Amino acid sequence: MKNQIEKLKREKNAVVLAHYYTSAEVQEIADYVGDSFYLAKIAKQSKADIIVFCGVYFMGESAKILNPDKKVLMPDLTADCPMAHMVADGIIDEKRKKYDDLAVVCYINSTAKLKCQSDVCVTSSNAVKIVKSLPNKNIFFIPDKNLGRFVAEQVPEKNIIINDGCCPIHAKITAEQLCAEKEKHPEAPVLSHPECEAEVLEKTDYIGSTADIIAYAKQSNADEFIVCTEDGVNYKLISDNPDKRFYYPDPHPCCADMKLNTLDTVLSVLKNEDKEVVIEDRVRDGALLPLEKMLELTK
Repeated sequence: MKNQIEKLKREKNAVVLAHYYTSAEVQEIADYVGDSFYLAKIAKQSKADIIVFCGVYFMGESAKILNPDKKVLMPDLTADCPMAHMVADGIIDEKRKKYDDLAVVCYINSTAKLKCQSDVCVTSSNAVKIVKSLPNKNIFFIPDKNLGRFVAEQVPEKNIIINDGCCPIHAKITAEQLCAEKEKHPEAPVLSHPECEAEVLEKTDYIGSTADIIAYAKQSNADEFIVCTEDGVNYKLISDNPDKRFYYPDPHPCCADMKLNTLDTVLSVLKNEDKEVVIEDRVRDGALLPLEKMLELTK
């Protein structure tokens, strides 16, 4: 299957992008592997005619928004992110009426329709930097409450209004699970994603995006770590640090939607060129502005 995928990529001028949370076998055959921010930039820069995006639906949407003339395919169109939908109808208009000086800051983990109603997109890698750079005093941060709370702690000069959404995978990691792992590995630093709950972040040695966690582990002198994020990142952590050991809370945080991307589904979508991401022009135009503003502010 790997040989067939490589052959089809060459024949069709296709590029395969994979998120860190997909399975090891998918990351192994991808041309680029990264977090949402990195993959958004790669999609924008790509010279390929076809982009195969191994991730969840909002990621494929973002790639299509940035590349309207390219064919964006997803191995499984049902792979979705629950958090991407967790903004109540009408609440953005409500906040805009209540606060004069308001910027709606939209985590990239959101639907294209939510991006249309936002002023700028962010990822966990750049959220703090972008919020600091905005002239607005009031920030309505959607949809993730945990990343919003983390940003509020880092940017106390702003009034951060937090939406009630979350990543179910990160939110399921508890302080009790973390403490149990810490008892088994007392010397291991704890590395956590800011989508985790406050009780977990309080017991964490380093908080960062998936890419930041990978970089930290590589640079650290420690030889073992407890990792509080989705366990697909283990492939990259082990690849970069074969002599280091990585432990996860029990049960392992695992996103079933990300794991819908398989070698079978990648090969199938390359063969058939089906499962294409299609976005209405009106939605695409509205969602493009906050994505482009994110890329501009993080140059």
